Amino acid sequence: MDFEIINGSVETLETECIVVALDAEGKLCPSAAAVDKASGGYLTELVNSGDISGKAGEQLLLFKVPGVAAKRVLLVGLGTAKERKDRHYRKLLKGTVATLKKSSITSVVFAFDDCASYRDDVYRATRQLVEWVSAEFYQYDETKSKKAEPAKLETIQILLNEDDTELGEGALLDGVAIANGVDTARELGNLPGNICTPTYLADRAQALAEEFDDLNVKILDEDQMAELGMNSLLSVGRGSAQPSRLIVMEYNGGETGEKPHVLVGKGITFDTGGISLKPGAGMDEMKFDMCGAASVFGAMEAVAEMHLPLNVVGIVAAAENMPGSQATKPGDIVTTMSGQTVEILNTDAEGRLVLCDALTYAGKHYSPETIVDIATLTGACIIALGHHATGILANDEDLAGALLDAGDYASDRGWPLPLWDEFQEQLDSNFADIANIGGRPAGTITAACFLSRFAEEQRWAHLDIAGVAWNSNGKEKGATGRCVPMLSQYLLDLAEQVEVDGHDHDHEE
Repeated sequence: MDFEIINGSVETLETECIVVALDAEGKLCPSAAAVDKASGGYLTELVNSGDISGKAGEQLLLFKVPGVAAKRVLLVGLGTAKERKDRHYRKLLKGTVATLKKSSITSVVFAFDDCASYRDDVYRATRQLVEWVSAEFYQYDETKSKKAEPAKLETIQILLNEDDTELGEGALLDGVAIANGVDTARELGNLPGNICTPTYLADRAQALAEEFDDLNVKILDEDQMAELGMNSLLSVGRGSAQPSRLIVMEYNGGETGEKPHVLVGKGITFDTGGISLKPGAGMDEMKFDMCGAASVFGAMEAVAEMHLPLNVVGIVAAAENMPGSQATKPGDIVTTMSGQTVEILNTDAEGRLVLCDALTYAGKHYSPETIVDIATLTGACIIALGHHATGILANDEDLAGALLDAGDYASDRGWPLPLWDEFQEQLDSNFADIANIGGRPAGTITAACFLSRFAEEQRWAHLDIAGVAWNSNGKEKGATGRCVPMLSQYLLDLAEQVEVDGHDHDHEE
């Protein structure tokens, strides 16, 4: 599928379909008004006769509109001013794509005139259109005998004023890169655990490095991790026949020697809970327990495709948590790479056990500017924030704020939770430096408190994506690709602070 920014008079564009809009009061947006004028008031007549009112989600597909070069005109309703929020804009695009899919249309022009979004921001509205339309064409068929038919729609053009062309083209390029990253994260998340193993993730990282010249990959096997003292990470995979891996992806787009920004992803490719076995109902969804790792893969792909002038390192701590004869037992004590000892009271609190050694590795090997870890870490985050927001906890207010702002701008929102010292006491152990669980109260916070012990000397933030990483219901079941947009925007914002010729990623706030 190809995206393109175009200019010109909407009524003269030769395409199979033009999408134009009107609001809830029946007022036509500029492109719709131009179509109406060219057709001798045809759209106005439809509004006056009650065929369409402009209510949010309304659609009317018109054929051979007089005076218009396009074969079809799709008139869509934007609703009231209050209904121009991101949620409504995405629903509008979802409904529009569904209509286009039902036809034989191969090319379409979107002419929304920046009316569909509540923000006066051409870059943002254009990029969202690219990302969200792309998402509607994602189909999982990797493990199906019958492959999905290619989409008939091949060309998507976005009509902008000439003055906005350069801004729109930048939005298009960024949007395509982020959409590709989201697709990668969804694909990895949706793959079953018998295919997407730690070794498979390592192979995918190597393939990504072959695709991008600025990306280098190194893989640490279990012997190498043992030499480094990563006994906490290794303890998680002890019961599995699948060997654990530490996957390190280095993107070098910044100055040589410039401190990198590090992303660390939880890559539990399947989580049975180990000896602390999970209930059987719904356990198939534990293939999604590597969605933090998947978001790191997606963000690294997006960063490389956007050629951001930064140094970024993606680290994936990959393991499979199984109840085998060698599996870690409740009450076992391990020594982490940092030297701190951990009493493992629950083997189903394994994500923090792999992440803690990965955080230590990141700090020691890269002395990073920032570290952000991403994990489907706690069910408690779903209780706190539902399935709409990523939980954000950090030891640095500026970093937390940057992630919150990035999530808001990318419409991939997060919400802050406190990381107070009082919560740390719940992790006290009689037999080790720290316990790996702190009881039911504030479970998301105590999990982050655990990780904070391994990032004390770093500017660090933790993203708990347990509630947003996948959908559980019906035809929508599957990985979402969150929080690739948030991470990509966070890195785009950092890139804006760096002046590099030919890499202008400015957007309007």
